[in-house]
Amino acid sequence: MSYLLAGLVLLVFLVWRGRVGQVVKGSWRAGAAVLSIFLIIAAAFEGLRGGVISAVVLLVVGSVLLGTARWPRAAKVSADMGGGMSLAEARATLGVADGASVADIRAAHARLIRVAHPDAGGTAGLAAQLNGARDRLLKR
Repeated sequence: MSYLLAGLVLLVFLVWRGRVGQVVKGSWRAGAAVLSIFLIIAAAFEGLRGGVISAVVLLVVGSVLLGTARWPRAAKVSADMGGGMSLAEARATLGVADGASVADIRAAHARLIRVAHPDAGGTAGLAAQLNGARDRLLKR
């Protein structure tokens, strides 16, 4: 029963402080992952002891914390990929020369994104790098 109380107190505290969304950021991610694993194990223990209601509550709280401890989604990563890229890195990523025209940059991007796009079997990270390089060279 003490596991149930600890899980509920933690969940209420996080909701009260408005930090459920912030669990994903910074050092909260590792702590939330460890705590969620602990709560899921405690739910299994409570279930074996016969405490079905407390096991369900612990499992739900552990699952919520485990869900918030995930790595950032690709959309957030793609927004940050081109920000710190230098012009030389952007040119190397797209494979264009120093004095490449806008048409050359767009053609190189279109050629590479056809292969690297997640819908074509590529990865979201590589597509984000290509988009960041294009944006950097076109100064968007």
